Amino acid sequence: MSTEERAKAAAKNVEGKAQEGLSKVTGDPEDKTKGKAKQTEAGARNIKEDVKDAFK
Repeated sequence: MSTEERAKAAAKNVEGKAQEGLSKVTGDPEDKTKGKAKQTEAGARNIKEDVKDAFK
């Protein structure tokens, strides 16, 4: 498991949650969509690392 990749995924997830939270304050649906997308990307990165670990 790449600790660096997991850290990047965690950072991307936090970034997405912050952006989604900001959208609740500003009412900007685009920020909400982008925040959700970043969280989805973080999840995909974690899954990729899980698959890589499974084949080691």
